[in-house]
Amino acid sequence: MIDITPDPVFIRLFGFPVYWYGIAYAVGLATAYWVLVREARFRGLDERLLGTGMVIVSLAALVGGRLYHVIDQWQLYKDHPITAILPLTVQPDGSYAFAGFTGLGVPGGIVVGTIVAWLYVRRNHQPFWQWADVVAPGLFVMQAIGRLGNFFNQELYGPPTSLPWGIQIDCAHRTVDYPCSTFPLQTTHFQPLFLYESLSGLIGFFVLIWLARRRTSRLVPGDLLLIFFVWYGLTRFALEGLRSGNWTFFGIPTAQIVTFGFILFGVLALLYRHGPGRPAALASELLPERSTPASAEDDEADFWADDIPDDPATERPTPPS
Repeated sequence: MIDITPDPVFIRLFGFPVYWYGIAYAVGLATAYWVLVREARFRGLDERLLGTGMVIVSLAALVGGRLYHVIDQWQLYKDHPITAILPLTVQPDGSYAFAGFTGLGVPGGIVVGTIVAWLYVRRNHQPFWQWADVVAPGLFVMQAIGRLGNFFNQELYGPPTSLPWGIQIDCAHRTVDYPCSTFPLQTTHFQPLFLYESLSGLIGFFVLIWLARRRTSRLVPGDLLLIFFVWYGLTRFALEGLRSGNWTFFGIPTAQIVTFGFILFGVLALLYRHGPGRPAALASELLPERSTPASAEDDEADFWADDIPDDPATERPTPPS
């Protein structure tokens, strides 16, 4: 069992808190960028578009994710709506204090981020589905790292458990279903749903990279993003059923409705794009040509060629092959 309730603040700089949650997402974003650059090179796409594109799409995903979270957890913001927009918290005396940037709903970020990414790619006259295959592994990396920030915020947890990886949640971060009076702090541990989602993202990343390198001849452009939608949708759909106090629509968790839409969209698009509507070119046919690796004889010839002087009078004979 994990018997600690972490401090969400990593350090305070000049009185301002730096939160673990923000650090996790910053590291996730940086790692995702590293993955995207290498995937763009692998597919022969212009990696220079990633700098501006990452900024634009990340801001759009931040807005979408924040909007989704605020609607989901409106009871936390309804009395002080300004805290839904600005990184503020209400003090006991009624004043406001800086609270850091926390609270994002991933489904909202995915929807808004995908729409803005499509617009950005179209504006730059780039092939959207090829770029979608570049982005998909990065989304999994971002999810795998960013979700670890939920541990420090003591959120995204499930019901009580006796599993050895159960985590403690202090009384201030409990939902109304699990009060400390009924579920004592020292003896109650909860399912770390954020960890399950993080591990799912890590596994999903390696699966997509394996498909991109080993099964490209069976894929059409865009398959990796569609697989991401299905994979993430199934993971979140299953985990959302274990949460309490979440946003519901006629008694059904809204995240399950949204992620079911992800699953349906991904499955139908995969079926269509591998059926009569399949694009003319396979993903493997759009990859840049790879140069043939040099043989040992070629390497030896290059070695001796580099040693040949520019002055013909002092030129040494090339050793026989």
